[in-house]
Amino acid sequence: MKPSTVHEIKSELNALKAGELVELCLRLSKFKKENKELLTYLLFEGHDEPAFIKSVETEISEQFGEIPKSNSLYLVKKSVRKILRRTNKHIQYTGSKIAEVQLLLFFCTKLKESGIPIEQSTALVNLYQGQIKKIKKVLGNLHEDLQYDYVRQLEEIENAVSRPY
Repeated sequence: MKPSTVHEIKSELNALKAGELVELCLRLSKFKKENKELLTYLLFEGHDEPAFIKSVETEISEQFGEIPKSNSLYLVKKSVRKILRRTNKHIQYTGSKIAEVQLLLFFCTKLKESGIPIEQSTALVNLYQGQIKKIKKVLGNLHEDLQYDYVRQLEEIENAVSRPY
């Protein structure tokens, strides 16, 4: 089955009655966990983006606290990638460039503060540098006043010296 275009779906949804639309949304939410999470964000959390960002930051902090303190760099890398995956999922839900910058800056800050020896793993170095590049790319599209504040935070993160693990 070939999926329809967004335009076709939009025009078909506009033709439906409110009750039918609710039924479709409920059926969609039962189909996949991500759909349910997105609907939850849109219905309950989307109206208060700063509170949503704070809750995601709290979740990121808790996840960094749960990273195993063993000498196994494999488990540490796996945990950091999992945290980043969850962070990116939340960023997709918001669709906001400001939220993206804030959450990625917070992720990078927590990664630096965690004491994980990033420089001992090429994968972690690449992951960290990739997030820095992503932040810089998004910053170029923001208003100049916001850019100034976030660039300062980014410079602080880049200049921070990571503590030994």
